[in-house]
Amino acid sequence: MPLAATELDISAIDAAAAYPGRAVINLAAIRHNVSSMVEKVHAHSPSTHVMAVVKADAYGHGLVEVATASLQAGATWLGTAQASEALVLRSAGITAPILTWLHAPGIDYAELISLDIDVSVATPEAAEAVAHAARTLGRVARVHLKVDTGLGRNGYTLDHLGEVISPLIAAQNAGDLEFVGIWSHFAFADEPEHPTVLAQADVFDRAIAMAEQAGAHLELRHIANSAATLTNPRMYYDLVRPGLAVYGLSPSPQIGGPAHFGLVPAMRLEAHLATVKELPKGHGVSYGHQYTTDADTKVGIVPLGYADGIPRHASGTTATGGLGAPVRVGEQHLRIAGRVCMDQFVVDLGTDSHAHAGDVAVLFGDENHGDPTAEDWAQACGTISYEVVTRLGERIPRVYVDHPVS
Repeated sequence: MPLAATELDISAIDAAAAYPGRAVINLAAIRHNVSSMVEKVHAHSPSTHVMAVVKADAYGHGLVEVATASLQAGATWLGTAQASEALVLRSAGITAPILTWLHAPGIDYAELISLDIDVSVATPEAAEAVAHAARTLGRVARVHLKVDTGLGRNGYTLDHLGEVISPLIAAQNAGDLEFVGIWSHFAFADEPEHPTVLAQADVFDRAIAMAEQAGAHLELRHIANSAATLTNPRMYYDLVRPGLAVYGLSPSPQIGGPAHFGLVPAMRLEAHLATVKELPKGHGVSYGHQYTTDADTKVGIVPLGYADGIPRHASGTTATGGLGAPVRVGEQHLRIAGRVCMDQFVVDLGTDSHAHAGDVAVLFGDENHGDPTAEDWAQACGTISYEVVTRLGERIPRVYVDHPVS
């Protein structure tokens, strides 16, 4: 007799096993990528720290798991955009230095300060709010100043930087905080030889001089992202902040793929085919029939869709000119046929395919294993690999493995 709903043992349900797809995360690849960058950086600048940027749930790979692996591999700092993720890291027992940097007015700085989390400020109001929180708490806050050196995003430009430096120095003199860091972002992050890179570095140097002349106790000057970490030792300063490269993806695909930089992709996204069936020539596939079979064929249903973070832009058009994102089923390299739906999409397997329901479809992974890559998906969707991995939905289980990398 079936159990009544109230009798069902929810704790016995394995949601990951029940879901037809998964993101398999190889923590050995994370450690390989981080240790490779640590070695590279220290070969040029032994005292420079390496921060693993684990914002956005570690680019979709899992915040705590990736943070732990990165620290094991030699990273000495962790970085998150949102304060909530820094708090999760502390609640998981991670004691390493953490910087969090993107805060709206009203944030509880006292909670961050009490947990020894470094905070970034970009406005006079934020500087004063941190100082007030520290004074009320009776603790000294550690503060980094964000400078706009040319990106035109967060932070003040040199013309107005003094407006933020003044309250920081006043609070430092009052014993409420230590002005320990200054940092910035590149505008052409994926083009390490773009002329703006050197121009921004020059502005950054001037900002450093302004802060030091005002009395900042700078320990950490940092501007290098993944691309600069991999290609430009001039930008190392006191700390580098690789993000995408931690996950084994190339920050500069126009220069080379992951292997060119000694990186190993850490994520493989896969799902079991839900159905394999025959369709006749001229049959429309998926909503709107943007794809029509050009011969008698077999199609496979992959049970992942845009609710899982699969871009609708990955859809294919017609049998002869389809530009859908790539998928591997066994030895077959295929493209998405028709529109990506909320929970599923279709691949045209061809009439000679030996695929069956239950076979694994790999959406992206490591090209050294014959898989399509996140960059392949980015090209197909008109976006960047950052978006491909970070947009994966929470309902896709993350399954962690520790497979040696070659």
